Amino acid sequence: MAMELNNTGALLLGTKRIGERVAMRLATEGVNLAIVYRRSKDEAFRLHATVSRLVQKTALMQADLKEEEDVKRIMSEANESLGGFRYVINLASDYPRDPLDSLDSATWDRAMSNAKSSYLVAVHASRQLVQNEGPSRGHIIMLGDWAAGETPYTDYLPYLTAKAAIQFMTRGFAAELAPKGVQVNTIAPGPTMRPPEISEENWHNDVIVKTPLNRESSPDDIAELIVTLLKSETITGEIIRVDSGRHLSGPGG
Repeated sequence: MAMELNNTGALLLGTKRIGERVAMRLATEGVNLAIVYRRSKDEAFRLHATVSRLVQKTALMQADLKEEEDVKRIMSEANESLGGFRYVINLASDYPRDPLDSLDSATWDRAMSNAKSSYLVAVHASRQLVQNEGPSRGHIIMLGDWAAGETPYTDYLPYLTAKAAIQFMTRGFAAELAPKGVQVNTIAPGPTMRPPEISEENWHNDVIVKTPLNRESSPDDIAELIVTLLKSETITGEIIRVDSGRHLSGPGG
């Protein structure tokens, strides 16, 4: 039986691009939202103002997810503002390009901070979610990458290593938390929403043509998949690609 989402609570981390689409889709389901941003203040305030007109309860918080005290704080504030929450959707991520000749300790640390923040969010979210009632007590959703498993592309080695760590910890947390009624999954997008620094011509010729479906990954498909996962009582430990078949084409830059 699918879970009813109306008037439940969710903590959404990451407000730009995919995060904005996910927030709007959750709002149409009546999910109360605590929105967390790091640097994108203007985008976060606009998104919060929009969803506030659609749901009963909202909150807006700033946090650095690499800092454990910040992570603890947002869990507490979201719980208080929403009257509890069952879902944590962590879409906060950077996409640092680091060519081979630029690699050093700093590039590694910068990329791996994303794995650290995902770990901290999952740890402290799980401690909140296990307090909920019911056989299904909550969901944690993280963000991976289509290539982080076995098909790396060039110039993003530290980034993809961090995403591979996130995808492994997804399965690890799923195994640890299943007996406690908490589900954990990761969405692994392909090329999604052209970055502004890449021209449309280069985006198509260098990126999109490598997808068997010859189109970029859909943020709306990602949002719809997240809704499906939140309604599920039996899906856990999965890394789900939404990549227009890009993984079928093998490795490459």
